[in-house]
Amino acid sequence: MSMGMKIQEVAESFLSRVSLRLIKEEERERFDQLLETEHYLQSARIGGRHLRYVAEVDGDWVAILTFSGAAPHLKPREKWVGWSPRQRARRLGFVINNSRFLLLVERERHPNLASKILGLALRRVAQDWQERWEQRPLVVESFVDESRFRGTCYRACGFEQVGASAGFSRDSRDYYTEHGQPKALYLRELEPGARKTLCRPRLPAALQEHEANIAGPCPLKAGELGSLYERFRALEDPRRGHGLHHRAASTLACAAVATLLGAGSYQGFEDVCKRLTKPQLRALRCHYDRKTKRHTVPSDSTFYRVLRLIDPAHMEAIIARWLLEQDIAQLQRLAVDGKVLRGTGREDGKPLALLSVVTHHLRATLRSVPIAEKSNEIPAIKPLLAGLSIEGSLLTADAMHCQQETARLITQDHGADYIFGLKGNQSGVLERATTKLASVFFSARE
Repeated sequence: MSMGMKIQEVAESFLSRVSLRLIKEEERERFDQLLETEHYLQSARIGGRHLRYVAEVDGDWVAILTFSGAAPHLKPREKWVGWSPRQRARRLGFVINNSRFLLLVERERHPNLASKILGLALRRVAQDWQERWEQRPLVVESFVDESRFRGTCYRACGFEQVGASAGFSRDSRDYYTEHGQPKALYLRELEPGARKTLCRPRLPAALQEHEANIAGPCPLKAGELGSLYERFRALEDPRRGHGLHHRAASTLACAAVATLLGAGSYQGFEDVCKRLTKPQLRALRCHYDRKTKRHTVPSDSTFYRVLRLIDPAHMEAIIARWLLEQDIAQLQRLAVDGKVLRGTGREDGKPLALLSVVTHHLRATLRSVPIAEKSNEIPAIKPLLAGLSIEGSLLTADAMHCQQETARLITQDHGADYIFGLKGNQSGVLERATTKLASVFFSARE
């Protein structure tokens, strides 16, 4: 046997004995010390949710690695997934970060060791993460400092290099410091079709409960919000008394913005408005506290006191007219979408379900109507569209709405067009469509 064959046999034997496991609590001190002394970042601070692994050969540690929560803002990642800002805010929890990877042996002596260990980790991290944190990750990301490493093990394990970081590190909650060392960003699906799933308007039922209940950043600019405030300023304040910090027009404008961003409760209105920027709060004429020198938003009780005295139909009409005047493109493409509100049990014990019409451009909710008990989305679409000016718009909806009456309602009553999904549950229609339409329409299904 030649020397080369012996070396290869020894290397293969070594790799076959590699195992990976989560560390034990009593091993944490040793683990952190290795990161602080041997890893080039010299830090063992892994904040938030995380997992710590050790790779062994015959009981000896040969590598350590960690997975933690995803980086908050990454333009290349958002482009790769196809996320809007709102989707990123709500679905970032489905992405995890391989935040540390340290080999404890010389990589030259053990080629392919890094990719072997990373492959073992990728095969189990989704299950381990779900068991520990009760959420199923769909995508894993990692940063590679290309001045030190080539990223070979990541490419060997199916990662795709999609861009680079901006070269900033978090300094506090809202501030970042430029360090001038951008790193290559690598991304990989943890299960087939994860990217398509994450950018869908509506997640599958099994994943919806893990979607963060936040609205995400408001895409409307201060000038647009100022004109919305002026719309509501024409309404008389229905309240009486002194010491009213929040004007009715400001409260209504804030409620309208929160509704457009998907909030469905008084507390939700308050939570969404607290995430608006200073220019946006200023444009909405939110109360300015001279002591703290900050704009404050209406509380959930303030929203309740104002909104209960306002005609909902009148408010919807104001919002719809304002949206149309801002940018007609915002209403040219609309989606009809149903969702279930958790924690809203009715008499039959089932939660309240809503049918909403949402703009594709802003992903803003124009209107929502409750779906009647012991019913479904089909009859709810008529009251949903009643009074909306959608002439010339294109409505999209799932296969449930592929009905003659719904098509007639959209085209004849509202002067709009539609795109409906078509599935095998309507075999007769599907068969006719297959014979009438070109095969290109069915390539995705096949």
